[in-house]
Amino acid sequence: MSSKSIYDLEAYKNFSIKLKEVLKGPNVRTVDLKWLEPRAKATGIKTENGSYGWRAAISSRIAPKTVYLGIESVQLPSLTPVHKDLISNAPEELNKVLHLLQTLPICHIRRRMGDNKTFNPICNLYLSEADLINYRLGYMWGTTMFKPSKQPGPEFNMIHIPEEHPLRQQVLVLPEHNINIALGTDYMGEDKKGFLRQAMWSADQEGMLGLHAGTKIVTARGSNGKLKTYGVFLFGLSATGKSTWSCHQLGLDHEQKEKTRVTQDDICFLCKDGSALGSENNFFVKTDVEQKYQEAMYNALMDKTALFENVIIKANGQVDFLDESLTANGRAVLQRDKLKVKIKGKMVNIFSNSINLPPLEELDGLIFAFITRRNTIMSFAQQLTPEQAVLAYLWGESTHSYASQPLKAGESVRIVGTDPFIIGSRAKKVNRLYEILMTLAANYPGKLQCLQYNTGGMGEIIETDEKNGQKKKRLVRKVKRVPISLMAQIQRGDLRGTNTYEKGRLGTKAITRAEGNTLDEWDTGKYYSQEQIKGYIHNLVEGRRKYTEEIAEEGLRGEILNAAERSFRIDKSGEKSKVTVAEQPKEKKKSAQPSEFKSRPRREGFRRNR
Repeated sequence: MSSKSIYDLEAYKNFSIKLKEVLKGPNVRTVDLKWLEPRAKATGIKTENGSYGWRAAISSRIAPKTVYLGIESVQLPSLTPVHKDLISNAPEELNKVLHLLQTLPICHIRRRMGDNKTFNPICNLYLSEADLINYRLGYMWGTTMFKPSKQPGPEFNMIHIPEEHPLRQQVLVLPEHNINIALGTDYMGEDKKGFLRQAMWSADQEGMLGLHAGTKIVTARGSNGKLKTYGVFLFGLSATGKSTWSCHQLGLDHEQKEKTRVTQDDICFLCKDGSALGSENNFFVKTDVEQKYQEAMYNALMDKTALFENVIIKANGQVDFLDESLTANGRAVLQRDKLKVKIKGKMVNIFSNSINLPPLEELDGLIFAFITRRNTIMSFAQQLTPEQAVLAYLWGESTHSYASQPLKAGESVRIVGTDPFIIGSRAKKVNRLYEILMTLAANYPGKLQCLQYNTGGMGEIIETDEKNGQKKKRLVRKVKRVPISLMAQIQRGDLRGTNTYEKGRLGTKAITRAEGNTLDEWDTGKYYSQEQIKGYIHNLVEGRRKYTEEIAEEGLRGEILNAAERSFRIDKSGEKSKVTVAEQPKEKKKSAQPSEFKSRPRREGFRRNR
């Protein structure tokens, strides 16, 4: 059975129509946070700070069991056997969902995403009350959103039935009908991401670009002594530091009126004028924080308003953020207005009054910063051209760590836009960012700055041993991690314009001095031989090439393919690519040049022998 034939568009449409009537049933009651709060807290554990925590049986999103149901433009680009089974059985499961919605006690929580004049999705969560502990899901999620209002925006429905049998655990997404369904999981992140995923797709349809990125407004004093205000976007995969650096003060001098104001830590909607509409009122963050490194987040988490999920709460009520013995994904909802730091003995708020970034014309500059986490030869900071920034978005790079995934340690992981929630063509989103960045760069010369930060480290060596036909990774030398204080100094220097960059090994400008201080200690030549460096670059390029070809199948612009091809020239190994074109006539063909991308079929233009 082909993947196309297993989609039943008529079944999805019928489900959407019937759902509207079912949700009006006598077993469905609309409640608010005031009603939910005491019921949720009755099932939780109270901490010594007065906050509450709960445990979830499922401690992370069930991404491998998430499918998109609809026309070809919203379908997943590739399907696993699990995906195919879920899609094939979806019509039957959807009928069962209708039955459960008519049978179980259901509470309806109505909230609003966004706070602007144009795009404020109304979010309707329909949650099973069959188990009273489910109340905390509605309460925690509802706390991240705003009260409903008459501000314009689409209407989204999310159905969450944790009681579905674990064997039928799944998330069904019907983008065209604004419906998300989570079954057999009690992880609050499914509600959060269900609505945010739908909002990003909807924003894309309206000409914006949904981004998996944190945002903040920073005021810094330049080398000329003048204060400048920047809008900052921070992209990053999970565990690379997106929330940490969205809320970090970077050691800025408050006496000199320098400051950071946090706007968002996760999802925003980029507009053509460089502005960004925020999504959430409060944040759902990972809780592995330390006070000395993440002061604002720590203070918010220690407040009585924090709501914990899968965080260790000791018998005496003490919260231990760094004890991950039960799960490595401790989470919490923190109140944005509790993000505070101590300045001259006083606690000072660092949150912005608005969750939105203003347009570029109202700012002194706009910074797009892409966070990666690598442990070998990558500089801790690189200056990117707008084209290179688009490539950074395309590749969405990080690596698996030896600590968390020993079998995949050192291997690259790539996700377009560092966004695992993209519905439909990933290439379309890359193309949209290209158009926006190129337009901003042309209309506001000198005001657009693009950077890449490596929050990993340098010096790691991992070797692969093969014994009895099985490969096993062996850590030969541990990574020397970039100190948080140095990463803060680097970012602070970029805002002040006091860092020095020179042409680096990866085709970009790499940092050589941070606020006047040399970074000779972190010269890759001190950790690796030239042959090793050449090998790392070759592997990096080959991984990027293969991933670019995959996304090119979805329709990447020729200009982006050309830029990618130019970037691959950093590989001086002389080895030929293992990626080859489909079988060609016996007549010998010349290698295509980058300029041929526009005139040749996309796959032939990019896949070729070298």
